[in-house]
Amino acid sequence: MKDYRDEERTRLEAALGSSSLDDDLPEYLQLYDQGWQKILKHGDLPRWKGGFHALPDVIPSCVSLEADILCIGKRTDILDDHYDIESSLKAMHPWRKGPFDVFGVYIDTEWRSDWKWQRVLPHITPLKGRTVLDVGCGSGYHMWRMLGAAADLVLGVDPTPLFSMHFATMKRYVPDANAFLLPVGIDDIPQDTRTFDSVFSMGILYHRRSPLDHLMQLKGLLGKGGELVLETLVIEGDENACLMPKARYAKMRNVWFIPSVSMLVLWLQRCGFKNIRCVDKGFTSLDEQRRTEWMNFESLADFLDPQNRSQTIEGYPAPMRAVILAEAP
Repeated sequence: MKDYRDEERTRLEAALGSSSLDDDLPEYLQLYDQGWQKILKHGDLPRWKGGFHALPDVIPSCVSLEADILCIGKRTDILDDHYDIESSLKAMHPWRKGPFDVFGVYIDTEWRSDWKWQRVLPHITPLKGRTVLDVGCGSGYHMWRMLGAAADLVLGVDPTPLFSMHFATMKRYVPDANAFLLPVGIDDIPQDTRTFDSVFSMGILYHRRSPLDHLMQLKGLLGKGGELVLETLVIEGDENACLMPKARYAKMRNVWFIPSVSMLVLWLQRCGFKNIRCVDKGFTSLDEQRRTEWMNFESLADFLDPQNRSQTIEGYPAPMRAVILAEAP
């Protein structure tokens, strides 16, 4: 693991040093080190490392970042039957965002993140040549898809230790890919830099106690004319409609505000964004988020009222998600 961390840090330094982020390079490197120090103290790290190190050190015969199932190599790349790829990958359970195919082993993640990407990609400014930030990037599935869409550099931030292990598992086989995950949150990274061409915040806004502060953070990270891609929970209603759960929402503790699309547009206007439009809206289906052998804890079916699937277990409207695009001034 140390070899991977050190080599990835060197690659991160080179990539950021030749990008629009070079002025803040020392701070980004410090955050990378701090984030990994927290990961190294995690109680599940021995299990995750065991799976990571049990994977073969081979060069994959193919890498596909454009297809819905992100593919790393083929089963025939593994000449030694000693390797049990599936068991090694399952040592890093649960896998929430995907799907992936690693040397012929299909990782059927909890979320069909490719469905979200299919809803987003047709509407956004083409990513070719752009410097991109993915806030709350999870395992990095969408970061890989951004690279597949020809982004020049993709930086993800997510403080969840297991997600860094999932990203590292893929990155070890495509080390030269210009995608990097910082194991920190958005509050930790340099603010008001105006350095990114595109900023994605997908599935984050409703977890923020102050959603307008989050939107202002995102605006401060975008260069002039840069594009915000915001995907979040919404409810039906006019610009006065917003749900604040009394306690949990769909069994989640940290849900604060779920606005209507009209209210969300108003928030973005008040924050100074331009050219704001909703390009997609719909309910999350039981086929898009579900329990699998790769994530065998509770999932969406357990979060909804079994007698009325249009409501959460707490009696709130079932999860509906919208994609909003906006332009930084």
